[in-house]
Amino acid sequence: MSKPHKPIDAADTGARDSRAQPLRERIALADHKPQLERVQRRLFLRSSLSLGALAMLSGCNMQDGDSVDKVLWAMSRWNDRVQGWLFNPNRLAPTYAASQITKPFPFNAFYPEYNVPDIDGSDYALEVSGLVADKSDWSLAKLRALPQTSQITRHICIEGWSAIGEWRGVPFHTFLKRIGADTSARYVGFKCADHYYTSLDMATALHPQTLLTLDFGNEPLPAKYGYPLKLRVPTKLGFKNPKHIAAIFVTNDYPGGYWEDQGYNWFSGS
Repeated sequence: MSKPHKPIDAADTGARDSRAQPLRERIALADHKPQLERVQRRLFLRSSLSLGALAMLSGCNMQDGDSVDKVLWAMSRWNDRVQGWLFNPNRLAPTYAASQITKPFPFNAFYPEYNVPDIDGSDYALEVSGLVADKSDWSLAKLRALPQTSQITRHICIEGWSAIGEWRGVPFHTFLKRIGADTSARYVGFKCADHYYTSLDMATALHPQTLLTLDFGNEPLPAKYGYPLKLRVPTKLGFKNPKHIAAIFVTNDYPGGYWEDQGYNWFSGS
């Protein structure tokens, strides 16, 4: 019969073989990795909650398991609704002069740059579905035939950095009107060629600065920045700006997102 484990006394540790310490620590961390990952996820969610939300959690214990997760997710969704109520569809994000453009503009994705998808624009066809009148596919030539506009705005990454770039393309509200989208619907979702996916509230989709981007500066959108089609949303954090868009759909069912489904705040904007 194995003996019960004796609690480790911090006063004893100095007398033990220091060479064994790293090994014991690695074993302990391995044993508790699932719990540590759960705590990290909860702490991330907690960081996005209001003081009122945290007050509601005061009676919860970190060992409560799924019950704590459910409360955290519920309060994160509550924060989404509050941000939606506060959103001003007429308030514009700051714009900048060409001299302020960040050079080089950084690459950013959930994969290394060498894994950027290689897409042939000659046979590209944007899929449209959901609550829209016209579900026809869109070629790049057809998209370029729509009215175009440009903006110099700041991309703000949740990782803590930002960069200013110049983007040109179709105002997204123009595109939604052209396909006969039901603008009373709640969400617009995006599926991408790099397996990324995300979604927007309809008010942000209709914002005058939300741009279906075809060009970066005066050149077609480079592959590393989202060729052939990227959504530029200067009122949102960077992960709400999908690249390599392959499909757009309008829906009343919550679509989630790649990072949002892992705990990131869904609204993530002003």
